[in-house]
Amino acid sequence: MASKAAVLGKTTKTDLPDALFTEPFHQSLVHEAARADMASRRRGTASTLTRGEVAFTTAKAWRQKGTGRARVGTLGVSSRFGGGVTFGPKPRHYTVKVNRKARRRAMRAALSVHAERGSVAVFDASAFDTPSTKSAAEALAKWGAKNPVCIILTGEETGAMKSFRTSPARMCSRWAPPASPT
Repeated sequence: MASKAAVLGKTTKTDLPDALFTEPFHQSLVHEAARADMASRRRGTASTLTRGEVAFTTAKAWRQKGTGRARVGTLGVSSRFGGGVTFGPKPRHYTVKVNRKARRRAMRAALSVHAERGSVAVFDASAFDTPSTKSAAEALAKWGAKNPVCIILTGEETGAMKSFRTSPARMCSRWAPPASPT
């Protein structure tokens, strides 16, 4: 079953490769890959001071006996105003590892769903030798795409990259093929 995709800027449709667009949908794999992607975007910079890091003196607030008040130790405890936080956040990484084969299979499953829905389009990147946001916006308007649109480009397609980076569509990712051994 060959999937078809619209060609931006033209009225024709083109065949999509079966190796990428015929994968059955795997909800758990797609969920795992999406969760890992969203988790890797988290900064993880939240931080609070513990009682050992709070800038208080280490001396007793007042002597143990004879004042008529309750006994007290350091002022940096978490129950006092200005004291340290007991189990507060510390900087950490939120990255989740997804196996390479599972990640690629999830991408193929997502692309297959988009191909079935007709939300995949192909465009000729050589038409964007010089950057032109106007022509990129016109191509998307002729297709009738709703925002946001994911545009996947190779590293050599700089004209198309510059054309679409300020257009109404957002560039989700830049795909660079592995370098050929020379």
